[in-house]
Amino acid sequence: MSKLDQILILDPPADLKFKGPFTDVVTTNLKLKNPSDRKVCFKVKTTAPRRYCVRPNSGVIDPGATVIISVMLQPFDYDPNEKSKHKFMVQTIFAPSTVSDMDSLWKDAKPDDLMDSKLRCVFELPSENDKVNDVEATKAAPVMNSAKSDSSGSMVPANASLDDTEMKKVQEKCKRLQTEINKLADENRQFKDDGVRMRKVPRSDHMTSNSTSLLGREASTASLPSLLVVIAAIFIGFFLGKFIL
Repeated sequence: MSKLDQILILDPPADLKFKGPFTDVVTTNLKLKNPSDRKVCFKVKTTAPRRYCVRPNSGVIDPGATVIISVMLQPFDYDPNEKSKHKFMVQTIFAPSTVSDMDSLWKDAKPDDLMDSKLRCVFELPSENDKVNDVEATKAAPVMNSAKSDSSGSMVPANASLDDTEMKKVQEKCKRLQTEINKLADENRQFKDDGVRMRKVPRSDHMTSNSTSLLGREASTASLPSLLVVIAAIFIGFFLGKFIL
């Protein structure tokens, strides 16, 4: 009896690509889709089990369902001249009506009932464009973090000191602008005061001229009775003299 073809649809179908640098854990995803109308049991194997962490590494996929497998490559010293010999195999089998013990299921499974797909691991270093983008993203990250940080004193990236220097410069500029604004406000108030005084000067002159004229009138009014008294005295003396003589 010939071996059964893989019933699951794998994405990616042939290669698991891991993009460096490999100084930290690198994760890639593997999608398993069950297009059949039966439940399918799966198990993920690798030739380098100490170098990878797979979650989940086994399980059951319902009809029409999809499972995402996370394959995590552990950090290591990458040598571009060394070709990767790591491989993965997705082994599957149709699930019986009742699944009680998965270990016994795989142990007692007949070779003709097993289906499998093999995938090759491919290591890739980031291109120059990717490096530039990563550098720009790294530079932009402290700015975004400073905008989101609050007064509680959260962790600040090391290269955020440049942002602190720029912030101090901005604050100094704001202080200088505020000082200039205050000076302009004082000058504006001074101009207003000068304008008020200039508007008051003609009024005071007018009032002075009015008061002078008023004093002149009062003086002329005050001298008028004296003149009448003198004239009256002359007439009285004239008449008295005439009667006496």
